[in-house]
Amino acid sequence: MHFDDGFYTWVTDLAHRTPGPLDTLIALWSDYGLALFAVLMVLAWWRARPLGTVRTAMALAAPFVVVAAYAVNDLFKAVVHEQRPCQTLHTLTVEACPPLGDWSFPSNHAAIAAAAAAAVLLTDRKLGAIAVPAALLMAASRVWVGAHYPHDVVVGLVVGALVGLVLTLAARRAAPFVERLGDTRLRPLVTAR
Repeated sequence: MHFDDGFYTWVTDLAHRTPGPLDTLIALWSDYGLALFAVLMVLAWWRARPLGTVRTAMALAAPFVVVAAYAVNDLFKAVVHEQRPCQTLHTLTVEACPPLGDWSFPSNHAAIAAAAAAAVLLTDRKLGAIAVPAALLMAASRVWVGAHYPHDVVVGLVVGALVGLVLTLAARRAAPFVERLGDTRLRPLVTAR
């Protein structure tokens, strides 16, 4: 039993009473919305190139930051082994319940979205203004479709944001390496000039 069981069932009951097209839209976002973060990372890289090697280094690090956040989050999953709420609470959900052994805590979707949002925000504030609310919507959608408890997505957001912030800031140290790449055939990757 979890402290947020009641909130989870309230959300899934609300989703059950919501018109089908809205549930479909939220389910599509929940399943495929992470692609938006890939697009935002590419845009952040493109916009960072004329702004110097520090920003470019941070933008180039974003995919690695996301992979690291996923790995850290997955370590938590491997240790905690929390069953999905749709398996333990037996409530009607928008999406089919994942199989046993597909652990719930913390949410990988939320961690990936938060790490990407942190990386994008630190690289490009304007794009970050899109990425941060999108990460929150991704987390909320995972509860809406019935895949996660609220605490799963909150912890996933925290893990992703912390890994994203720490590693993106650390990537600034790669600026000299990025500058050296400007003198190679990889120049278009690191500069707009």
